[in-house]
Amino acid sequence: MPETQDKAKEVASQAQDKAREAAGQARGRIRDQVDQRSTQFGEQVGSSATDARSVAEHLRSQGKETPARYVEQAADRTERLGGYLRESDGDRILHDVEDFARRNTWAVALGGLALGFAASRLLKASSSDRYRSSLQDPDAGRLTASSQQGLAPANGGQVRSPGGDQVPSPGVAGESW
Repeated sequence: MPETQDKAKEVASQAQDKAREAAGQARGRIRDQVDQRSTQFGEQVGSSATDARSVAEHLRSQGKETPARYVEQAADRTERLGGYLRESDGDRILHDVEDFARRNTWAVALGGLALGFAASRLLKASSSDRYRSSLQDPDAGRLTASSQQGLAPANGGQVRSPGGDQVPSPGVAGESW
């Protein structure tokens, strides 16, 4: 019996070592991706700062000093952000994000709530399009026979009134007559 317990402990220890190793590798890959992507994004942000500075110069040439000053301030901040992203490694960025989240839990929670709300609105706005496209016959490009019930008539968009006259059908939402 003691041999069985020793073997079980050894197997459990090996499994824990493998799990730690896998977690370390995953962390390393995430760190590398953050480092690579942040450098690319930092270069793009730096380019935007250069564009903003040219806009500020153009505004100054038109005699619009106040808007030019605001654009210049935005360009300065954008340039600092670009420099931070280019120069920081993945560990520093992840550490800074974690620190921000710890210090500003309400801001993070509200940001998550806002992102969730925006995602739900996006999904809701596109749901009717997805629903309609799921009903369409891919070969004919029109609604299938089973989906036409209650949505739109198959006879060219015409409905017969009780008196026998043909009238345009309201059809599917967003469909033109």
